[in-house]
Formats: sequence, C-alpha cells, structure tokens
Amino acid sequence: MNKLLPALIALAFISVACNELIPDAPADDALLDGPVDGLTYEQSRLFLAGDVAFNEEVFSSGSGLGPIFVATSCGSCHAGDGKGHPFSTLTRFGQTDETGNHYLDRGGPQLQHRALQGFTAETLPAGVPFSKFTPPANTGLGFIELVTDADILAMADPDDADGDGISGRPNWITTPQYVIPQANAEENNGRYIGRFGKKASVYNLLQQTVGAYHQDIGISSAFAPYDIFSGLETDPEISTQTINHVVFYLQTLKAPIQRTPDNEAVVAGKQLFLEIGCGSCHKETLRTSSSSVAALSNKTFSPYTDLLLHDMGPQLDDGYTEGSATTAEWRTPALWGLGLSPITQGGGYFLMHDGRARSIEEAIVMHGGEGSSSKERFENLSATDKDKLIAFLKSL
Repeated sequence: MNKLLPALIALAFISVACNELIPDAPADDALLDGPVDGLTYEQSRLFLAGDVAFNEEVFSSGSGLGPIFVATSCGSCHAGDGKGHPFSTLTRFGQTDETGNHYLDRGGPQLQHRALQGFTAETLPAGVPFSKFTPPANTGLGFIELVTDADILAMADPDDADGDGISGRPNWITTPQYVIPQANAEENNGRYIGRFGKKASVYNLLQQTVGAYHQDIGISSAFAPYDIFSGLETDPEISTQTINHVVFYLQTLKAPIQRTPDNEAVVAGKQLFLEIGCGSCHKETLRTSSSSVAALSNKTFSPYTDLLLHDMGPQLDDGYTEGSATTAEWRTPALWGLGLSPITQGGGYFLMHDGRARSIEEAIVMHGGEGSSSKERFENLSATDKDKLIAFLKSL
C-alpha cells in the first residue's frame, strides 16, 4: 500500500494540473453558434452534417468554385455564425424599383469580384445603382422562418392608420419555382412575403442557401443548374443532400441568449428603448407556428424585429432595391446577438446594412424616415440614460 501512495499522489497532482491548464468552455450566452435545445438524436446528426458543410468545406477550382465568386466557403462570410466584416461585404446592383433587375445580362444582381486564374472578375457597370450588404448573423433563423404571414401582416401598418409615423409593410416577392410556400402562406398576385435579407427579398432558408452557394461561391445545384459565369446549364456541383443539411443547420441554430437581463442598467435601458419608440419596429416578441422539429414548434422568442420594410430616409437610400421594396426601405434587422457582433467583426462594430456605422450609437443616429422620432428622442436623452440604453442593446 505504501508503494502505491506516491503514484496515487502523483496521479492526483497531474489531474489537478490538467484541470488548471484546460480553460473552461465559453458560456452558451457568449456564443452565437450551437444547436437549439431539444433536438432528437437523428436531428442532431443532421445538424452536425450541416455544420461541417457550412463551416469546414472550402471550395476550390477542383470542387466547383467560381470561376467568378465572392467567397470560397459559407463560414468565411459568417465566422462563428455571426455578422460579417467589410472584407466579406457583398455588392448588389441593377434594380431601382419593383420592375425588377435590369442588369441580369451584365452580372446582376450580385457582383462577383474575385475570379480563378485565367478568368476575369466582374466590375460594376458604369452608372448602375448598387448597395453594399454586410453578411448578417445566422442564429435563430429557424424561428424567424416559422413566423406566420398572418402575424407579420398584423404588425404591418402601410398607411400609418394609427398616426404614429410608423408604416411598416411586407416585401411581396416572386419566389423561385423550387420554393414551396408554407401551408399558411398568404398570396398576393402570385407573390409571397419575404423574411430574409436586408430588403426581405428571400422567402425561406432553402432559397437563401441555394442563392448563397450560387451567387457567393459560384456553385451550381439542382435548384440553380447553370454556370454563373457563362449562364449555360450545367450539372450540379453540390448535392441536394448537402443543400438540405445546410438548410437544416440554419433552421436549428439556437437563438442568441440575452446576457445579464437582470442588471439594473440593462433593465432601465430596456424601458428607455420602449419609451422612445424603438419597440415600434424592433418588436420584442414573436411566435413560431407548428413545425416537424419540436424544438422550434409553437415557441415564443425575442428577436427584436417585425420583419417588415420601413422607409429609413435619404441617408440610407442607396438607389438600389429588391422585390417590391423602395430604395429607401429596409427590413427591420433583428437585434438579438447584437452585443456579440464584435467577436466576428474584428473586435469592433460594423452596423447598418453596409457596415457604415462603427458603434451602436452611430447606428441609432443614422435612422431617418420612420425612425426619425425615435432617433431624436435618443439624442435628447442624458448621457447616463444613453449609456443605459446601449447597455441593454449590448446585452442582447
């Protein structure tokens, strides 16, 4: 027994030393990535397959990249499933009103500014309207996809009937043939309500995924079976199974978790947020409809968006649009996860649709049009109250 004692002491010492050397895992509320709670074993396997395709697969010329493209992988634009950086910002061009994009024969709607060796990257046609779109965070998208059209329309007030200066409306879009509208979808002259994208011009996560592979990486699929460079029909360069895995991954990423919700400054900041009218567009609470994924079905969640278009004034009017939106209209961005944005944006903020705002306060004061009243009320707050409101937003 005495001979074993030194070995046992040494083993205990090594165990303690290892525990001291291995850092603790980050708290769930400090990360944007990770699955929603409650997935089944099979659903967890699908999530993992999508995670690998989204975050680990880097395309090359041998696996279908380009020949013109923006990025070589999904994760390069959405590191950690968070917001993108100016380096990964997209350029959209060629549409000034709801009559559609008039530059499809000249590379629209997206500029592929990189190219494989031997090919020429695209450049913007002279004088064409364009806008810069910073990649958004991915988390919680499955919840947003399941908000019913009826709930979205209930938040709309296109004619400002209540006289509060807020006149949000949905973006009615023409969907690709492969998109199957939800059973409870509202239809308007063959068009449906968009939920995703800076202008709410994308209907669901399948359309978002197919479009990203095709327009961002130059990868054809059974849903978009043509070469982005020549426009000619081509064999799929990615399997439908992989597309479906990525869609499921995006659908089942967890919603961002608010940090320090009971902090005194955060509580006071939330009250100020509501008092100055920010909650008129950035709706705190929405609800999902029923889903085959029980973890997403009939859930109440807090994204701080109404998914509607709002006129944000001339300062944010880039002269470019998508769907039925005007050039000054933008979909209310979800605020959840805002406080974690610097993690994936190089340590600072790049906010608004194109990353032009370098702080939360700067983003607020850029609000015009329907956001003017709330902006003015924010500017009239004391410095202490502004800090409280910002503390609340950083907690999301």
